Amino acid sequence: MPSVVEELRKREAKVLSTSYVRPYPFVPRRGEGAWLEDVEGRRYLDFMGGIAVNTTGYAHPRVLAAAREQMERFVHVCFSDFTHEPLVSLAERLVAKLGGGYRVYFGNSGTEAIEAAIKLVRYHTRRPYLLAFTGAFHGRTLGSLSLTASNARYRAGFAPLLPGVVHVPFPSPSHPPFGVAPERAGEAVLAHLEHLFSTKLPPEEVAAFFVEPIQGEGGYLLPAPGFFAELKKLLERHGILLVADEIQTGAGRTGTFLAMEQEGVRPDLVTLAKGLASGFPLSALLFLEELSSWPPGAHGTTFGGNPVAGAAAHATLDLLEEGLMANARRVGALLLEELTARLAGRPSVREVRGRGLMLAVEFADPGLRDRAVRGAFEAGLLTLPAGPNALRIAPPLVLSEDEARQGAGILEEVVAALG
Repeated sequence: MPSVVEELRKREAKVLSTSYVRPYPFVPRRGEGAWLEDVEGRRYLDFMGGIAVNTTGYAHPRVLAAAREQMERFVHVCFSDFTHEPLVSLAERLVAKLGGGYRVYFGNSGTEAIEAAIKLVRYHTRRPYLLAFTGAFHGRTLGSLSLTASNARYRAGFAPLLPGVVHVPFPSPSHPPFGVAPERAGEAVLAHLEHLFSTKLPPEEVAAFFVEPIQGEGGYLLPAPGFFAELKKLLERHGILLVADEIQTGAGRTGTFLAMEQEGVRPDLVTLAKGLASGFPLSALLFLEELSSWPPGAHGTTFGGNPVAGAAAHATLDLLEEGLMANARRVGALLLEELTARLAGRPSVREVRGRGLMLAVEFADPGLRDRAVRGAFEAGLLTLPAGPNALRIAPPLVLSEDEARQGAGILEEVVAALG
């Protein structure tokens, strides 16, 4: 007799889009804190957080109370047409967290925030070209997909994409571009940009550079130290805007509200989503006030700026400010130290890296990584792949030190079994 999981997967195979991915047979029933229970009663420690979405874990009473209280008032009045709380006060809080001087556009998802940013930078600058990194993931709608370059399969069959997008290598010391030494990764990319500007890409026709402070889907790759500060100087010389895609890195995941804070860089535009509202669909595009040149109706959305999601975002920000960002720093540092010590010297592991609770274990090849993801699941730990051969770790920010050690222990056993 088929299990509940097997039966549900047979049913979905008959009615759902074939575009959905199922890395292993997990079907959740309920969750609490950093733990999930499946439909057959098995408990799992969550090291994926719904792809870095569930900032405050599962069933956090303050998030639930905020959402419930707002639902009892009203669930939807189109924010594109009618202003209301709690979105105005949420915009005020987000602007204040970035130091003031920004305006906010609300959407539903990360890819919508990127689409809005694409439209705004082109509208404001009247320039046609956009820059992005190879390895980048900015979404899968047509405009954002044009910026995405983390996996060719995402783009296969959808050409022609948005014209005018130029990709350059990401300055990762873990995977240095152009065959340079790791310490020269940033310098090499800056030199490449200067070369492009002098040979085939007129900088006065480039509207913006879209960047992830730490590459997500590309493999949780960190930039060369100091690179983004130098990049910002280069872009400012040519009037090119810097768009920080903080959809995965933002909302406290790396230990600060924005990962760019740790780079000492103030972006011209910032996109937020994923962890902003603890699982409720909400995104935000923040842009400098002087960029607010588009007129009413130039961009809009029916559901973006949903008040229930806004209430959940307020509760999420409260919890971040009251200790979850500090917890991400403390527990993330512990987890990085534990994984590094436990996995050191293993032939299957190439590197352990990350910031805060945005960590990765890179394996020697994709097959080993995939076996590790499956093995962790079978041992009661939920993870996801990223990039060609990395296992990503993005748990809820409520993760405790004991839970971090428990997860590290599971991964140690899984990696040991790989040989």
